[in-house]
Amino acid sequence: MNIKKTGEPRLEDLDDAALIQRALQPDRDAFSLIMKRHNRRLHRIARAVLEDETEAEDVVQETYFHALTHLSEFRAEARLSTWLTRIALNEALGRRRQRRPTVDIDALGPETRLPDACEPDPEEAAGVAEIRRLLELALNDLPEPFRVVFVMRDVEDMSTEETALLLGLQPQTVRTRLHRARRLLRKALQEKFAAVLTDIFPFAGALCEHLTQSVLDRLRLHPAERLSWAGPRALKAGLPVDN
Repeated sequence: MNIKKTGEPRLEDLDDAALIQRALQPDRDAFSLIMKRHNRRLHRIARAVLEDETEAEDVVQETYFHALTHLSEFRAEARLSTWLTRIALNEALGRRRQRRPTVDIDALGPETRLPDACEPDPEEAAGVAEIRRLLELALNDLPEPFRVVFVMRDVEDMSTEETALLLGLQPQTVRTRLHRARRLLRKALQEKFAAVLTDIFPFAGALCEHLTQSVLDRLRLHPAERLSWAGPRALKAGLPVDN
């Protein structure tokens, strides 16, 4: 039975370098924490390359298997996140090259639940899910070079320099692709939302009828509040007047 020494830092408080040393002992908990820290980034980048949820998950698994078996080769010249991302990128790009032209792609997987301690309002959750779906569809439609750069820069908040290093590009090329990706996304989303914008804040149907009837009822019950022109003109308008 392992007893934690007094004053020993919690595993969650260790940085990546310390976790690697623990994982090399080996320490399964340390490597598990490494995976939890980097899962989302690796999955997003793999999915940006492959456009497939299941295959992206496979890439992440292969990335960690490779990292675990080569952990002693990691050098601190680069950050652990950079090293893992490079492995994931190579795996994803290799899989894409091996694809046959006729392979079908299942573009979207099941929606993930909102990470909220409270159960979200069903209507609000549905709205968020629909917005996420539209964003994912628009992102999937981007050319792959733009999509990967967008995910790395705007979704994962990686620096221009790190993105350029991992993709083997010049920083200016990264900036250009990011600019074009943003412009294409903006255009696609404007087209998707244009029809919806004309229907926002609807005030028709039963709501409109209810308000109209409420005003007419008020005029009927409170003569002193009638408009000054509620005389002969009111008769033509169908408003109630006192005899």
